[in-house]
Amino acid sequence: MSEKKAFGTTEDGKQASLYTIRRGACEADLTDFGASLVAFRTEDKDGRPTDVVLGYDDVRGYEGGDASMGGSVGRNANRIDGASFSMNGKMFKLDRNEGENNLHSGWNRYEKRIWKTEGVSGDGTSITFSLYSPDGDQGFPGNLVISVTYSFPEEGALQLRWRAQADQDTVCNPTNHSYFNLNGQGSGTDICGHQVQIFAEQFTPVRKGGIPTGEQKNVEGTPFDFRSPKEIGEDIESADEQLKLTGGYDHNYVLTESRGQMRRVAVVFAPETGLKMDVSTDEPGLQFYTGNFLKKQKGKAGAVYGFRSGFAMETQYFPDAVNLPQFAQPVLKAGEAFQSVTVYRFSRVLS
Repeated sequence: MSEKKAFGTTEDGKQASLYTIRRGACEADLTDFGASLVAFRTEDKDGRPTDVVLGYDDVRGYEGGDASMGGSVGRNANRIDGASFSMNGKMFKLDRNEGENNLHSGWNRYEKRIWKTEGVSGDGTSITFSLYSPDGDQGFPGNLVISVTYSFPEEGALQLRWRAQADQDTVCNPTNHSYFNLNGQGSGTDICGHQVQIFAEQFTPVRKGGIPTGEQKNVEGTPFDFRSPKEIGEDIESADEQLKLTGGYDHNYVLTESRGQMRRVAVVFAPETGLKMDVSTDEPGLQFYTGNFLKKQKGKAGAVYGFRSGFAMETQYFPDAVNLPQFAQPVLKAGEAFQSVTVYRFSRVLS
Protein backbone atom coordinates (compact mmCIF):
# COMPACT_ATOMS: atom_id res chain seq x y z
CA MET A 1 0.00 0.00 0.00
CA SER A 2 1.07 3.56 -0.64
CA GLU A 3 1.46 6.17 2.08
CA LYS A 4 0.54 9.85 2.26
CA LYS A 5 1.73 12.45 4.73
CA ALA A 6 1.97 16.20 5.07
CA PHE A 7 5.00 17.78 3.42
CA GLY A 8 4.66 21.31 4.82
CA THR A 9 3.02 24.47 3.52
CA THR A 10 4.14 26.91 0.86
CA GLU A 11 4.78 30.57 1.59
CA ASP A 12 1.21 31.40 0.54
CA GLY A 13 -0.23 28.72 2.82
CA LYS A 14 -0.91 25.87 0.40
CA GLN A 15 -0.55 22.38 1.85
CA ALA A 16 1.82 20.01 0.06
CA SER A 17 1.70 16.24 0.41
CA LEU A 18 4.28 13.48 0.16
CA TYR A 19 3.38 10.06 -1.23
CA THR A 20 5.35 6.83 -1.11
CA ILE A 21 4.95 4.13 -3.74
CA ARG A 22 6.84 0.85 -3.55
CA ARG A 23 7.48 -2.50 -5.11
CA GLY A 24 9.61 -5.13 -3.40
CA ALA A 25 12.65 -3.56 -1.75
CA CYS A 26 12.34 -0.30 -3.72
CA GLU A 27 10.48 2.84 -2.63
CA ALA A 28 9.94 6.23 -4.24
CA ASP A 29 8.74 9.37 -2.49
CA LEU A 30 6.81 11.88 -4.62
CA THR A 31 5.33 15.25 -3.77
CA ASP A 32 2.45 17.04 -5.45
CA PHE A 33 4.59 20.20 -5.33
CA GLY A 34 6.08 20.19 -8.81
CA ALA A 35 5.14 16.52 -9.25
CA SER A 36 8.67 16.04 -7.95
CA LEU A 37 10.68 12.91 -7.19
CA VAL A 38 11.90 13.39 -3.63
CA ALA A 39 13.61 10.06 -2.94
CA PHE A 40 14.36 6.66 -4.40
CA ARG A 41 15.47 3.99 -1.94
CA THR A 42 16.99 0.68 -2.90
CA GLU A 43 19.52 -1.77 -1.44
CA ASP A 44 23.21 -1.51 -2.32
CA LYS A 45 25.57 -4.47 -2.86
CA ASP A 46 25.78 -5.01 0.92
CA GLY A 47 22.02 -4.87 1.43
CA ARG A 48 22.05 -1.38 2.94
CA PRO A 49 19.07 0.86 2.09
CA THR A 50 20.37 3.75 -0.03
CA ASP A 51 18.53 6.87 -1.19
CA VAL A 52 20.06 7.84 -4.55
CA VAL A 53 18.04 11.04 -5.28
CA LEU A 54 19.05 14.51 -4.11
CA GLY A 55 16.23 16.51 -2.55
CA TYR A 56 14.86 18.49 0.36
CA ASP A 57 13.12 17.67 3.65
CA ASP A 58 9.93 19.62 2.94
CA VAL A 59 8.11 21.77 0.45
CA ARG A 60 9.91 24.96 1.46
CA GLY A 61 13.16 23.48 0.23
CA TYR A 62 11.64 22.83 -3.19
CA GLU A 63 9.93 26.21 -3.23
CA GLY A 64 13.16 28.07 -2.50
CA GLY A 65 15.56 25.85 -4.45
CA ASP A 66 16.93 27.04 -7.77
CA ALA A 67 18.16 23.73 -9.26
CA SER A 68 14.83 22.21 -10.41
CA MET A 69 15.68 19.33 -8.11
CA GLY A 70 13.49 16.31 -8.84
CA GLY A 71 10.93 18.49 -10.59
CA SER A 72 8.60 18.00 -13.52
CA VAL A 73 9.80 20.62 -15.99
CA GLY A 74 7.51 22.15 -18.61
CA ARG A 75 6.13 23.29 -20.90
CA ASN A 76 9.59 23.26 -22.35
CA ALA A 77 12.64 21.69 -20.77
CA ASN A 78 16.08 23.18 -21.30
CA ARG A 79 16.87 26.40 -23.19
CA ILE A 80 15.21 28.56 -25.84
CA ASP A 81 17.47 31.05 -27.59
CA GLY A 82 16.51 34.68 -27.06
CA ALA A 83 13.50 33.59 -24.99
CA SER A 84 11.31 33.62 -28.10
CA PHE A 85 10.05 31.43 -30.91
CA SER A 86 7.72 31.61 -33.89
CA MET A 87 4.80 29.28 -34.49
CA ASN A 88 2.20 29.45 -37.25
CA GLY A 89 3.50 32.88 -38.26
CA LYS A 90 3.23 34.40 -34.78
CA MET A 91 6.08 35.35 -32.45
CA PHE A 92 5.88 34.28 -28.81
CA LYS A 93 8.03 35.90 -26.14
CA LEU A 94 9.02 34.13 -22.93
CA ASP A 95 10.81 35.05 -19.69
CA ARG A 96 14.50 35.84 -20.01
CA ASN A 97 15.52 34.01 -16.86
CA GLU A 98 19.04 32.93 -17.87
CA GLY A 99 20.77 35.89 -19.45
CA GLU A 100 19.01 36.55 -22.75
CA ASN A 101 17.60 33.02 -22.89
CA ASN A 102 14.68 31.09 -21.47
CA LEU A 103 15.56 28.13 -19.23
CA HIS A 104 12.99 25.49 -18.25
CA SER A 105 10.15 27.81 -19.31
CA GLY A 106 10.96 30.84 -17.19
CA TRP A 107 10.23 32.06 -13.68
CA ASN A 108 6.77 30.53 -13.18
CA ARG A 109 7.87 26.95 -13.56
CA TYR A 110 5.71 23.85 -13.40
CA GLU A 111 7.95 22.45 -10.65
CA LYS A 112 7.00 25.41 -8.44
CA ARG A 113 3.26 24.63 -8.49
CA ILE A 114 0.95 22.28 -6.65
CA TRP A 115 -0.22 19.59 -9.08
CA LYS A 116 -3.50 17.74 -8.73
CA THR A 117 -3.17 14.21 -7.40
CA GLU A 118 -5.28 12.07 -9.68
CA GLY A 119 -4.97 8.97 -7.56
CA VAL A 120 -2.75 6.17 -6.35
CA SER A 121 -3.12 2.63 -7.62
CA GLY A 122 -4.72 0.12 -5.29
CA ASP A 123 -1.51 -1.87 -4.97
CA GLY A 124 0.51 1.25 -4.13
CA THR A 125 2.88 0.93 -7.09
CA SER A 126 1.89 4.07 -9.05
CA ILE A 127 0.65 7.64 -8.72
CA THR A 128 -0.50 10.24 -11.25
CA PHE A 129 -0.26 14.03 -10.99
CA SER A 130 -1.86 16.47 -13.43
CA LEU A 131 -1.69 20.18 -14.15
CA TYR A 132 -3.82 22.63 -16.14
CA SER A 133 -1.77 25.29 -17.92
CA PRO A 134 -3.95 28.02 -19.49
CA ASP A 135 -3.43 29.76 -22.81
CA GLY A 136 -0.60 32.29 -22.45
CA ASP A 137 0.86 30.57 -19.39
CA GLN A 138 4.64 31.24 -19.37
CA GLY A 139 4.08 32.86 -22.79
CA PHE A 140 3.09 29.66 -24.60
CA PRO A 141 -0.07 29.34 -26.73
CA GLY A 142 -2.99 27.06 -25.96
CA ASN A 143 -4.75 25.57 -22.98
CA LEU A 144 -2.71 22.52 -22.00
CA VAL A 145 -3.56 19.61 -19.72
CA ILE A 146 -0.51 17.59 -18.76
CA SER A 147 0.03 14.62 -16.46
CA VAL A 148 2.87 12.43 -15.28
CA THR A 149 2.49 8.94 -13.86
CA TYR A 150 5.24 7.47 -11.70
CA SER A 151 5.02 3.70 -11.42
CA PHE A 152 6.87 0.48 -10.67
CA PRO A 153 6.13 -1.86 -13.60
CA GLU A 154 8.67 -4.15 -11.96
CA GLU A 155 10.88 -4.01 -8.89
CA GLY A 156 13.69 -1.52 -9.35
CA ALA A 157 12.22 0.11 -12.47
CA LEU A 158 10.75 3.57 -11.94
CA GLN A 159 8.71 4.52 -14.99
CA LEU A 160 7.63 8.07 -15.86
CA ARG A 161 4.81 8.34 -18.37
CA TRP A 162 3.90 11.79 -19.67
CA ARG A 163 0.59 12.63 -21.33
CA ALA A 164 -0.63 15.98 -22.64
CA GLN A 165 -3.22 17.59 -24.89
CA ALA A 166 -3.81 21.18 -26.00
CA ASP A 167 -6.46 23.15 -27.90
CA GLN A 168 -3.87 25.08 -29.96
CA ASP A 169 -0.57 24.15 -31.52
CA THR A 170 2.00 24.60 -28.76
CA VAL A 171 5.39 23.54 -27.47
CA CYS A 172 5.32 20.38 -25.36
CA ASN A 173 8.69 19.14 -24.15
CA PRO A 174 8.51 18.01 -20.50
CA THR A 175 11.24 16.21 -18.58
CA ASN A 176 12.14 15.10 -15.09
CA HIS A 177 15.06 16.95 -13.51
CA SER A 178 16.20 14.57 -10.77
CA TYR A 179 19.79 14.58 -9.58
CA PHE A 180 21.21 11.15 -8.79
CA ASN A 181 24.18 10.02 -6.73
CA LEU A 182 24.47 6.24 -6.64
CA ASN A 183 26.75 6.42 -3.60
CA GLY A 184 23.77 7.88 -1.73
CA GLN A 185 22.38 11.39 -1.58
CA GLY A 186 24.02 11.99 1.80
CA SER A 187 27.32 10.27 1.06
CA GLY A 188 29.28 13.52 0.80
CA THR A 189 30.96 12.28 -2.37
CA ASP A 190 30.80 13.77 -5.84
CA ILE A 191 29.81 11.75 -8.89
CA CYS A 192 33.14 11.90 -10.75
CA GLY A 193 33.92 8.26 -9.87
CA HIS A 194 30.67 7.01 -11.40
CA GLN A 195 31.10 5.08 -14.63
CA VAL A 196 28.84 6.24 -17.47
CA GLN A 197 27.93 4.73 -20.82
CA ILE A 198 25.76 6.64 -23.31
CA PHE A 199 24.66 4.89 -26.47
CA ALA A 200 25.01 7.86 -28.80
CA GLU A 201 27.30 8.59 -31.71
CA GLN A 202 26.73 12.34 -31.66
CA PHE A 203 26.04 15.28 -29.36
CA THR A 204 24.88 18.83 -30.03
CA PRO A 205 27.68 21.38 -29.41
CA VAL A 206 26.72 24.67 -27.77
CA ARG A 207 27.80 28.28 -27.86
CA LYS A 208 27.87 30.68 -24.94
CA GLY A 209 24.70 30.37 -22.89
CA GLY A 210 24.31 26.67 -23.55
CA ILE A 211 22.41 27.20 -26.81
CA PRO A 212 23.08 24.56 -29.51
CA THR A 213 24.90 25.73 -32.61
CA GLY A 214 22.62 23.55 -34.71
CA GLU A 215 25.36 21.02 -35.45
CA GLN A 216 25.41 17.33 -34.59
CA LYS A 217 29.02 16.43 -33.85
CA ASN A 218 30.50 12.94 -33.63
CA VAL A 219 31.65 12.03 -30.12
CA GLU A 220 34.60 10.01 -31.40
CA GLY A 221 37.89 11.58 -30.40
CA THR A 222 36.26 14.00 -27.95
CA PRO A 223 35.70 14.02 -24.16
CA PHE A 224 32.02 13.42 -24.97
CA ASP A 225 32.63 9.83 -26.07
CA PHE A 226 30.84 7.60 -23.55
CA ARG A 227 30.10 4.80 -25.99
CA SER A 228 32.19 2.56 -23.73
CA PRO A 229 31.94 2.89 -19.92
CA LYS A 230 34.08 5.74 -18.62
CA GLU A 231 34.36 7.58 -15.32
CA ILE A 232 32.65 10.96 -15.37
CA GLY A 233 35.83 12.53 -14.00
CA GLU A 234 38.18 11.06 -16.60
CA ASP A 235 37.89 13.94 -19.07
CA ILE A 236 35.70 16.47 -17.32
CA GLU A 237 38.58 18.86 -16.57
CA SER A 238 40.19 18.55 -19.99
CA ALA A 239 40.99 21.66 -22.03
CA ASP A 240 37.99 21.24 -24.29
CA GLU A 241 36.19 24.40 -25.31
CA GLN A 242 32.76 22.78 -24.96
CA LEU A 243 33.48 21.69 -21.38
CA LYS A 244 34.87 25.12 -20.53
CA LEU A 245 31.70 26.81 -21.77
CA THR A 246 29.48 24.81 -19.41
CA GLY A 247 31.84 24.02 -16.52
CA GLY A 248 31.58 20.30 -17.20
CA TYR A 249 29.06 18.12 -18.99
CA ASP A 250 25.78 19.89 -19.73
CA HIS A 251 25.09 18.70 -23.26
CA ASN A 252 22.45 16.96 -25.28
CA TYR A 253 23.19 13.56 -26.80
CA VAL A 254 21.58 12.59 -30.10
CA LEU A 255 19.70 9.34 -29.48
CA THR A 256 17.63 9.34 -32.65
CA GLU A 257 16.40 11.81 -35.24
CA SER A 258 12.83 11.71 -33.94
CA ARG A 259 10.76 10.29 -31.12
CA GLY A 260 10.44 6.55 -31.54
CA GLN A 261 10.59 3.19 -29.85
CA MET A 262 11.70 2.56 -26.28
CA ARG A 263 15.37 1.64 -26.05
CA ARG A 264 18.14 1.65 -23.48
CA VAL A 265 20.15 4.87 -23.91
CA ALA A 266 22.49 5.08 -20.92
CA VAL A 267 23.98 3.14 -18.02
CA VAL A 268 25.54 4.53 -14.84
CA PHE A 269 27.47 2.43 -12.31
CA ALA A 270 28.92 3.32 -8.88
CA PRO A 271 31.65 0.85 -7.81
CA GLU A 272 31.45 2.02 -4.20
CA THR A 273 27.87 0.79 -3.68
CA GLY A 274 27.55 -1.60 -6.61
CA LEU A 275 24.44 0.25 -7.76
CA LYS A 276 23.65 0.49 -11.44
CA MET A 277 21.08 2.69 -13.18
CA ASP A 278 19.87 1.98 -16.72
CA VAL A 279 17.98 4.71 -18.59
CA SER A 280 15.45 3.85 -21.30
CA THR A 281 13.29 6.29 -23.24
CA ASP A 282 11.43 6.98 -26.48
CA GLU A 283 12.69 10.58 -26.61
CA PRO A 284 15.20 11.78 -29.25
CA GLY A 285 17.62 13.48 -26.84
CA LEU A 286 19.35 12.99 -23.50
CA GLN A 287 20.77 15.97 -21.61
CA PHE A 288 23.68 14.73 -19.49
CA TYR A 289 24.36 17.22 -16.70
CA THR A 290 26.98 16.84 -13.99
CA GLY A 291 25.76 19.33 -11.39
CA ASN A 292 28.27 21.99 -12.39
CA PHE A 293 26.24 24.76 -10.77
CA LEU A 294 25.32 23.08 -7.48
CA LYS A 295 26.51 25.20 -4.55
CA LYS A 296 26.34 24.10 -0.92
CA GLN A 297 22.61 23.51 -0.89
CA LYS A 298 21.12 22.11 2.30
CA GLY A 299 19.44 18.85 1.37
CA LYS A 300 17.66 15.98 3.05
CA ALA A 301 18.62 14.68 6.50
CA GLY A 302 21.43 17.20 6.98
CA ALA A 303 23.13 16.53 3.65
CA VAL A 304 24.87 19.41 1.90
CA TYR A 305 25.05 19.29 -1.89
CA GLY A 306 28.04 20.92 -3.47
CA PHE A 307 29.78 21.03 -6.83
CA ARG A 308 28.98 17.85 -8.82
CA SER A 309 27.13 16.16 -5.97
CA GLY A 310 24.68 14.69 -8.47
CA PHE A 311 24.14 14.02 -12.14
CA ALA A 312 21.00 14.35 -14.24
CA MET A 313 19.87 12.32 -17.25
CA GLU A 314 17.09 14.45 -18.77
CA THR A 315 15.21 12.78 -21.62
CA GLN A 316 13.75 15.34 -24.01
CA TYR A 317 13.71 17.03 -27.38
CA PHE A 318 16.97 18.80 -28.22
CA PRO A 319 17.54 22.22 -26.58
CA ASP A 320 16.17 25.17 -28.59
CA ALA A 321 14.66 22.71 -31.06
CA VAL A 322 11.67 25.00 -31.62
CA ASN A 323 14.07 27.50 -33.24
CA LEU A 324 16.16 24.94 -35.12
CA PRO A 325 14.07 23.25 -37.83
CA GLN A 326 16.78 20.65 -38.56
CA PHE A 327 16.00 19.12 -35.13
CA ALA A 328 12.90 17.07 -34.29
CA GLN A 329 10.20 19.58 -33.37
CA PRO A 330 8.65 19.71 -29.87
CA VAL A 331 5.29 20.80 -31.26
CA LEU A 332 2.03 19.35 -29.99
CA LYS A 333 -0.71 19.90 -32.56
CA ALA A 334 -4.14 21.06 -31.41
CA GLY A 335 -6.31 18.14 -30.34
CA GLU A 336 -3.57 15.56 -30.70
CA ALA A 337 -2.26 13.49 -27.79
CA PHE A 338 1.31 13.69 -26.53
CA GLN A 339 2.78 10.68 -24.76
CA SER A 340 6.31 9.84 -23.71
CA VAL A 341 7.91 7.24 -21.46
CA THR A 342 11.20 7.14 -19.57
CA VAL A 343 12.37 4.37 -17.24
CA TYR A 344 15.12 4.57 -14.63
CA ARG A 345 15.97 0.95 -13.81
CA PHE A 346 18.07 0.29 -10.70
CA SER A 347 19.95 -2.91 -9.88
CA ARG A 348 22.99 -3.91 -7.88
CA VAL A 349 26.19 -5.65 -8.91
CA LEU A 350 27.25 -7.98 -6.12
CA SER A 351 30.81 -8.68 -7.19
